Amino acid sequence: MYATRYQPNTRIDVADALRGIAVAGIILYHSVEHFNIFTQEPIVHALSSDQQVADVLAWLLSGKMYGIFAMLFGLSFFIMNDNQQQKGRSFSGRFAWRMCLLFGFGLINVAFYDGDILMLYAVYGLLLIPISYLPSRVVWCIIALLALQPVELFCLLTGSTIDHSTLWELYGRINSMHEHGSFLENAITNLRYGFELNFRFNVFSGRLTQLLCLFILGMQLGRQRMFYNEGRNLKIWHNLLVGSVVVVIALSLVDFGELALWLAPIYNLLILLMIVSAVVSAWYAFGGVRKVLHHLCIFGRMSLTNYLLQSVIGCFIFCGYGLACYRLLGVTYAVVIGLGMVLCQYLFCRYWFKSHPRGPLEGIWRKLTWINSERNNNK
Repeated sequence: MYATRYQPNTRIDVADALRGIAVAGIILYHSVEHFNIFTQEPIVHALSSDQQVADVLAWLLSGKMYGIFAMLFGLSFFIMNDNQQQKGRSFSGRFAWRMCLLFGFGLINVAFYDGDILMLYAVYGLLLIPISYLPSRVVWCIIALLALQPVELFCLLTGSTIDHSTLWELYGRINSMHEHGSFLENAITNLRYGFELNFRFNVFSGRLTQLLCLFILGMQLGRQRMFYNEGRNLKIWHNLLVGSVVVVIALSLVDFGELALWLAPIYNLLILLMIVSAVVSAWYAFGGVRKVLHHLCIFGRMSLTNYLLQSVIGCFIFCGYGLACYRLLGVTYAVVIGLGMVLCQYLFCRYWFKSHPRGPLEGIWRKLTWINSERNNNK
């Protein structure tokens, strides 16, 4: 059974920077996808660069930003859990309540954006509670098993297939509403089908086990204090960066063929690890990088608020009940819109933090997490 080492868990700035990168990347890729509106109508303002921009951003962002978000979620769980262990308290019940609150935030978010991930994160997060009691050697075995994409590997070895027809039916039903429905009709449809849609998409894309793997990996990296510049940590990150770059380049030259169902998610995971190791390595190695990424720390400290804000703003811009840009803007212009959203939300973050220690939703989440706690000002 794991027990705390009674080491201080100081704030990890590079983790905030990674959160900022993840949320900004999510906003950009949601803009590429017109916030899940895949219209068959001709795009009014399209450019010849659209397909190339879409391909590059899909390689760099799709699945990776949500994965980084999941890994840092696990890291945050470890820090809160370890802090409570150091005080001789159990965090399990309080964290389960925290996940219920996150599910509630997800319900609000899915009313705007059908691609909400918070509800699934809340469900996945509950699994961290029993896993957190396991010794590290067992946890590493679980991480390795999940990283091998066991569902896809089983299908490959047995010749089994998963029927995804319901997923495409749901996409068609919701997509039509996004194009032509009112806001109320969109909200009702999203609330009715959003959770099922995202669960089925996680199964289809290989994220079902990969996100859980990253949750647990984040927790385990917290146990190993890997995000602090201590001991051999920086050398480990450098080695991980070099190794992941080599493997990613090698796999980029290979045609996965019939193995694509299994190898594609693993390839995405390796790109994610390459991004994370590059950021952490550069953060601790170069002061100039820290100075630049400090702006993303501000963005990352308000990650929950920014995530919900991008749903509200982005869906108003692209959905039919708003500005209907889904049929007006091609991918390149949509990315410009995404960059504009990131900039505006960043400026809001700077304004907010001048007079508040936490983002608005972060503050509410914290207060509700520790409601009825005798020490509501700790953690």
